Amino acid sequence: MCGIAGWVAFDQDLTARQEVLAAMTETMACRGPDAGGVWVTTHAGLGHRRLAVIDIEGDTQPMTVEQDGRPLVTLTYSGEVYNHLELRTELAAYGHRFRTHSDTEVVLHAYLRWGVDFATHLNGMFAFALWDARSEELLLVRDRMGVKPLYYHRTADGVLFGSEPKAILAHPSVDPVVDLDGLRELLTLVRTPGHAVYRGMAEVRPGHLLRIRREGLTDHQYWALEAREHTDDLATTIGTVRELLDDIVRRQLISDVPLCSLLSGGLDSSAVTALAARGLAAAGKGPVRSFSVDFVGQTENFRPDEFRPTPDSPFAHLLAEHVAAEHRDIVLDAAALADPRHREAVLRAADLPTGLGDMDTSLYLLFREIRRHSTVALSGESADELFGGYAWFHQRESVYGGTFPWLAAAAVQRLGGPGTAPRDSLLDPDLIARLDLPVYIADSYAAALAEVPQLPVADPHERRMREVGHLHLTRFVRALLDRKDRMSMANGLEVRVPFCDHRLVEYVFNTPWSMKNFDGREKSLLRAATAEVLPREITERVKSPYPSTQDPGYPLALRAELAALAADPKAPGQALADPAAVAAALEAGRDPQSARPAAELLLGLDRWLRLYPVSLRV
Repeated sequence: MCGIAGWVAFDQDLTARQEVLAAMTETMACRGPDAGGVWVTTHAGLGHRRLAVIDIEGDTQPMTVEQDGRPLVTLTYSGEVYNHLELRTELAAYGHRFRTHSDTEVVLHAYLRWGVDFATHLNGMFAFALWDARSEELLLVRDRMGVKPLYYHRTADGVLFGSEPKAILAHPSVDPVVDLDGLRELLTLVRTPGHAVYRGMAEVRPGHLLRIRREGLTDHQYWALEAREHTDDLATTIGTVRELLDDIVRRQLISDVPLCSLLSGGLDSSAVTALAARGLAAAGKGPVRSFSVDFVGQTENFRPDEFRPTPDSPFAHLLAEHVAAEHRDIVLDAAALADPRHREAVLRAADLPTGLGDMDTSLYLLFREIRRHSTVALSGESADELFGGYAWFHQRESVYGGTFPWLAAAAVQRLGGPGTAPRDSLLDPDLIARLDLPVYIADSYAAALAEVPQLPVADPHERRMREVGHLHLTRFVRALLDRKDRMSMANGLEVRVPFCDHRLVEYVFNTPWSMKNFDGREKSLLRAATAEVLPREITERVKSPYPSTQDPGYPLALRAELAALAADPKAPGQALADPAAVAAALEAGRDPQSARPAAELLLGLDRWLRLYPVSLRV
């Protein structure tokens, strides 16, 4: 893993601007606390911050391949290529010679062998920039599912890029402007591919390769989900999913530093942890380490609701005992979750207010504690999107609601629980009118549907469920992957996501919904594929989302902070707020829980405007 940054300028000599490149690169120090480097030639500069995971001594970057003392190609690279050992063997057979044991060097030689088609040979999560000195062009490449982030900003004579917006914002020519479209993207629970919120900035889309030459920028899509006929019967399909998972987890256990698993006690994380335990045992290693997040008193005083019917902790402990894991609970209290320093750290990690409140803060604090013990973690993220785990996959009114299913469900079930106000309920009504979010969402939904690959299927429900699956894999999971990347890498922790392996994604995406839901329950296919390694109590457990604290002290702390904002005429958040709605939320006797998601959003926007020199053009 790592953080990258860089600058290409075809009309300037960048050897005289190394201090700017160094400043951009230094913003990525949290992603790469172990080492750093800058490489500069006349028209290109590449920066790198390293988190050492594989080939601790040899994988220094930016890395260059030379011929007769002349640089051919130079790479700054973030991520992991899980098939690098196989590729190394294949490339060696073609005559390539290696001086390190790193996957970075394999990527360089893959480019020298296959040119711009090299990305199709890579299995992994990655985002990197490659400068070809022979043709004077830069390639920006992002993995198929968008696990690793990569942003860019076009300039008059080239491009700036970085793993996170903060690297680009460190350049003196870039003004952090957010217009109405940027704010719309920020306030909706939809991730538009390529959108970066800040004006003039964009993301490299997952599965895409950008070529930046003096003549301009071209965007090439090297991978996309395709519609393929599924001919396997149910038993074969279950067996194939299991075989793929066994291979994926085995590959992702490779590490030269301590590795662990994130364990909630749900089906997804339990399956990954159990398969990791088996893989480590087969390699003569282990036991697997596992970590869970919990809140003070929550297990003992848990209150079930329609979102979370059961607490995580008992199930995490059951699975840990089942696989003989070395397990640890990270227990947080309301004071830690509400601490402004921690919430500021979350915002700086994301460069934007996410509006997910304590769920982001707890994830950040969980990763901070895990990093004291491990450098790499395996996660069950993306299984719900792939196998149909969320409740709204199984609610007809959400599936056929005429919009993104999670938004149709959220219109009835508030994110903060029953009785809570909408996230935007504390914002200025005039601003809400100018944003016209329903139109923005409708346009985004129409664009997303137009991308869905279809087969001539007779069953209209199968056709719709293919759309629902595609929406989740291209518009929903991307936000969750970005959240996990930012919170983990802010602590120098690499999180791997086995369920994002493109082979598994391609296979399950094209599996009919009737197989994914063959027993009438969520994630039927995954449950059947992993039942043999899990306790029955876990395979039968109903889906419970990432936990949120039930401590009444947390919404009380938000209420106090909201009151301080309302009393401060210089608070930048006041310009976005509806004073009447804020006053109503602060009325004596009003349940602070009812305004919790809205308070988290408004307070996040206020903190963002305090910490970042953002110009809102709304």
